[in-house]
Amino acid sequence: MATGKNLKMRTRLEEQLIQNWRSLGMPFSRPKWCSPSRPTPLHGASCWRCKCLLPSCSLGSVVFDCFEAALGAEVRIWSYTQPRYQKELNFTQQLPALPWLNVSADGDDVYLVLDVSEEQRFGLSLYWNQIQGPTKPWWHRNLTGPQTITLNHTDLFPCLCIQVWPLEPDSVRTSICPFREDPRAHRNLWRAARLQLLPPRGWRLDAPCSLLAEATLCWQAPGGGPCQSLVPPLYQANVTVNKTLELPLLNAHPNLCVQVSSWEKLQLQECLWADSLRALKDDLLLVETRGLQDNRSLCALEPSGCTPLLSKASTRAARLGEQLLQDLQSGQCLQLWEDELRALWACPMDKYVHQRWALVWLACLLLASVLFLLFLFRKDHVKGWLRLLKEDLRAGAAARARAALLLYSAEDSGFERLVGALASALCQLPLQVTVDLWSRRELSAQGPLAWFHAQRRQTLQEGGVVVLLFSPGAVALCHEWLQDAASASASAPHGPHDAFAASLSCVLPDFLQGRAPGRYVGAYFDGLLHSGAVPALFRSVPVFSLPSQLPDFLGTLQGPGAPSPGRLGERAKQVSRALQPTLDQLLQALGGPGGPGGGTRDGT
Repeated sequence: MATGKNLKMRTRLEEQLIQNWRSLGMPFSRPKWCSPSRPTPLHGASCWRCKCLLPSCSLGSVVFDCFEAALGAEVRIWSYTQPRYQKELNFTQQLPALPWLNVSADGDDVYLVLDVSEEQRFGLSLYWNQIQGPTKPWWHRNLTGPQTITLNHTDLFPCLCIQVWPLEPDSVRTSICPFREDPRAHRNLWRAARLQLLPPRGWRLDAPCSLLAEATLCWQAPGGGPCQSLVPPLYQANVTVNKTLELPLLNAHPNLCVQVSSWEKLQLQECLWADSLRALKDDLLLVETRGLQDNRSLCALEPSGCTPLLSKASTRAARLGEQLLQDLQSGQCLQLWEDELRALWACPMDKYVHQRWALVWLACLLLASVLFLLFLFRKDHVKGWLRLLKEDLRAGAAARARAALLLYSAEDSGFERLVGALASALCQLPLQVTVDLWSRRELSAQGPLAWFHAQRRQTLQEGGVVVLLFSPGAVALCHEWLQDAASASASAPHGPHDAFAASLSCVLPDFLQGRAPGRYVGAYFDGLLHSGAVPALFRSVPVFSLPSQLPDFLGTLQGPGAPSPGRLGERAKQVSRALQPTLDQLLQALGGPGGPGGGTRDGT
């Protein structure tokens, strides 16, 4: 008889058989010996052995032998008398079912779905099944009824297994390991793996699961570059995890590293200098190959390969071949490893590097001395050259700045301060600004008309622009010239330095004869004048309102060499910040926007 049942089932089977034997009129006694056999590792099955002795019965004994029976299966037991099949006794037993387990994934989550009956109790365990060493339990619960267990994708490892069993005595435990081929599990395993180099010459690879990987020893030269594999063998396949291993070295060196690779892909690398020794050394690794009759050859391990010493190659090792041989023979190189046919030596290169830098410093000092002597002998020539260079730089900067001549009517001190603020702000830009406020001495000496003619001619010859700043007084003066009728109430008083009144004799002919476009630009200030107040004759050129139209105004002033719109916007903000306080003070002095009478002053 083979069942996957508990002790209670065994008792029921015994009682059933005893009753059946008694119904046949045969004497029967309780079994003298009956026990389960040792459990066998059968998937979903249990094995039982039970022998019942019948001393009061001449028919002999009943032996329940062992055979396989799956959990959830129906087991039938037949008993009969001698001779065979004259009387039969049958017994049928339904074995308990094993919980059904399904593994599914949804995004970053993994679901373990267990489908069992509502009242069935079962145990669930998650553990790491390691080939090397015992299993490591991770999670265990006793559950009842259907369950869904959620795991994050970061919890997955190739050796993570699931074990489930009914919570009954002598029940079979079923295990599955569903993540052995899962790429996420293998990525998590390498993320969790840690390679350690332990002093003096030990190394250890810690990981939750066993790894199919190769370990090699390599040489890491300073300055970056790949780590070059070396001859000394390590454990090539099935690297033992969670166990300290020994490096086959005679002496440790900070440039020696251990690499762990899987399927020819480098996964981990650790160098001796990172754990216990100093930083990487500028040493050269020599590979010695030994032949018959004490013949040996030496080559230096370099990024291009192993360069034979005393060769004609254009590498550092070839150039220093004889010196390196002398260092090796004099015992200045450190032996790292050897066997019967090969050996590794680390030779220091610090002294050769120091010699090279000493030559470089000597050459720099010699060059500096020569230059100093030349400077002493040709001091006057050097000064002249520097002076010419300074003048060229100034001339170039001035050539890049466009000239702008500002003309305005000097009505009062408030308006002059406003013009001065505008001129100062424009000087911060690549513009050469000329205004009579800054040339009062020249204006008085030459007179307004002569000063204006000279400035206008120079500005236009240099490709500059004349800016007409309209104000109520300037508009009144224009109307006087256009209508040839002076009006004391409409015109502003002319000061001794009013270049605007003197300039109209030259400005108006340019507009009347169509020569103004490209040479003149008009502007007025917000709150002091509106666009309709500017005479129609002057609208043949661009007329801007300041500071509201500052970007367009600055772009016209700077001409074809104007910067990008974004840069113009930044400059317009700078000019506006410098102009707005003075404009606000002037408007406040005039009784608010539009002057005492309200509205905008139009000069009419």
